Amino acid sequence: MIATMSQTLISNATARAGSRSTGNAPSNRAALVPELSVSNIQESLAFWCGLLGFDIAYDRPAARFAYLTRDDLQVMLCEQNGRWETAEMQRPFGRGINLQMVVYQIEPVVNVLRAADWPLYEQPNEVWYRVGDEERGQREFLVQDPDGYLMRFAERLGVRPSSRP
Repeated sequence: MIATMSQTLISNATARAGSRSTGNAPSNRAALVPELSVSNIQESLAFWCGLLGFDIAYDRPAARFAYLTRDDLQVMLCEQNGRWETAEMQRPFGRGINLQMVVYQIEPVVNVLRAADWPLYEQPNEVWYRVGDEERGQREFLVQDPDGYLMRFAERLGVRPSSRP
C-alpha cells in the first residue's frame, strides 16, 4: 500500500512542481535554511509536498533541486550529486539532528500522514520546556522523511511560570 501511495504522491508532487514553480525565491527568505541531500528528489517531493503540505517556491529540475516553503518554514532539497557530501551517506540521513518546525496545528499533518500509513517516529504529545523563569508548552510529534531526516512538528500551547527553580 505504501508503494502505491508513494507512486501517487510522486505523480502529484511532479505535477505540483510544474504548476507551482514560480522561478522566484521567497521574499522573506530566512537567514538559515537547511539544505538536505536526498537520494531521490521525486520521492522527497512526494513526501514534503504531498504529505507535509509544502509548496515549491522554485526549483531547478536539471539540478534535481527544489526550494520549499510552508507558511514561515523553508527547506531546500537537492538530490545527491557528489558535490556536497563530506562522507559516504548512509540512512538514516541527518543523524544527530532533528528539525523543529512550528505549525499552527499539528493535527492536520498527523491526519494526512496516518491516512497515507506513514509511520510516526514519536506519537503526538504535550511537552513543556523551561526557558528562564517560565515554561513554554507545545504539542509535538516526530516523523522521518524517506531518507530518515527527523522532523519535529510543534504547535505552540503557551507560556506558564516554571515549577522549577
